[in-house]
Amino acid sequence: MAEGQSLTGRTLGFIGLGIMGRPMVMNLLKAGANVIGFDTNAEVVADLTKSGMSSAPSPEAVAQACPLVILMLPDTAIVEKVVMGTNGVRAGLQKGAIVMDMGTTRVASTKELAREVQAQGAEYVDAPVSGGQVGAEQGTLSIMAGATEEAFATVKPVLEAMGKNVTRIGDIGAGQVAKAANQIIVGTTIGAVAEALTLAKRAGVDPAVVREALCGGFASSRILELHGKRMVEGNFVPGGRCTTQRKDMFQALEYGESLGLDLPLTSAVKGMYDSLITEGHGDLDHSALVKIIEGEVPHEPQNQ
Repeated sequence: MAEGQSLTGRTLGFIGLGIMGRPMVMNLLKAGANVIGFDTNAEVVADLTKSGMSSAPSPEAVAQACPLVILMLPDTAIVEKVVMGTNGVRAGLQKGAIVMDMGTTRVASTKELAREVQAQGAEYVDAPVSGGQVGAEQGTLSIMAGATEEAFATVKPVLEAMGKNVTRIGDIGAGQVAKAANQIIVGTTIGAVAEALTLAKRAGVDPAVVREALCGGFASSRILELHGKRMVEGNFVPGGRCTTQRKDMFQALEYGESLGLDLPLTSAVKGMYDSLITEGHGDLDHSALVKIIEGEVPHEPQNQ
């Protein structure tokens, strides 16, 4: 969160109050915003109202009340339903409003949704995030936006209340391209860290000490720091779920294919997540990929 960033007097809609959305709303409230939220989980809505959030009965009602509607939803299909469906955001949009999708959504779908929203006299921003639950809680998310320069200027103070590295990548859809690149790096690096720490463990060397040593060198990364620690401790309480990582890597592969680009490392790691999910581990943190490397979960590599 930017130092001294104040959103006092701004009314913001927020749809999707899960692992990421909930702490993001808390940071918006701390910055002084009036937040009107919606989620299908009544319990989390009730809990956030105790912290100062107002609630609305539908996405349409959120849009009717708010000049900026933020979406933090699990996948493209849900984004499409929330925006375009019955009692959806599009039906309630104010003229000149902005719809801002902060989840990881297909590039082609993002551009189509933008056209639909713009046809209603509103604007669209794709602003996916990186940093996981920890970044959402601490207000230190990295945020990559696709938007017109004017729309980005309007939403930037709001983004700065939730993140510390806020970048306009380019026009609509560019944020989702950057997020696809991010998820390729995250997924394949989780795989590399899992292999490295399992190698140390199999050799009879303490992987915790190896991780500590590597964190001070050229192999250091946020993945090694945070997810390596999870692997060493066997703590797979989800910050980001295996199902989400698999979905994001599949979307990256799909987009790469549309560009005529083969992504073999991404494909290999996506296959490992497929095996984890098949064996019932989809709701674990994505660092649970180490279970494949350790042989705890069966996996048959696909021929590339």
